Amino acid sequence: MIETTEGDRAFPAALTEVARVEFDYDDGEGVDYEPYDAFDSAEETTDWLRHWTGNHELDGDAYRVFGQDGTGGLVALWCVRPGRPLAEQPVVFLGSEGERGVVAPSLSDFLWVLADGLGPMEVVEHEQHEGRPNAALTALAGRHATTPRRPTRDIVTAARAEFPTFSDDIDALCR
Repeated sequence: MIETTEGDRAFPAALTEVARVEFDYDDGEGVDYEPYDAFDSAEETTDWLRHWTGNHELDGDAYRVFGQDGTGGLVALWCVRPGRPLAEQPVVFLGSEGERGVVAPSLSDFLWVLADGLGPMEVVEHEQHEGRPNAALTALAGRHATTPRRPTRDIVTAARAEFPTFSDDIDALCR
């Protein structure tokens, strides 16, 4: 198990606020993202990870699932930075058909991705980096983000440069 900090199952205020936003998929032209108002339980996360990988020896301790897309792909904070708070952990997407990728290096940067009118599935599955900016999410990011605003392309590039083996590491877990 990777240690983060005490209280690392407490739902961040920024995600509570994101959960109040309605994401309009708009027949494939919007954001396919359904935010949760709490993390999945440790048991649910472990069960999901075991089924997703086919590896029933795993536990889900490294993930805090906080949303999904319409097909059931999950969005999570990946607790890979020991001793760091949840807000400083990268955001990852694990799709229902095996797609996976790092979306943002931190929760703060993820808020800017949402503000750009993009969701995790669009960034990972479709390599989409241009969206329709959302004023409400831009204001939300402005209130909660601790990183400066930058284009989604730069955020995704930084995340993938920092965690270049994420997909291979996930493959190694699969049976």
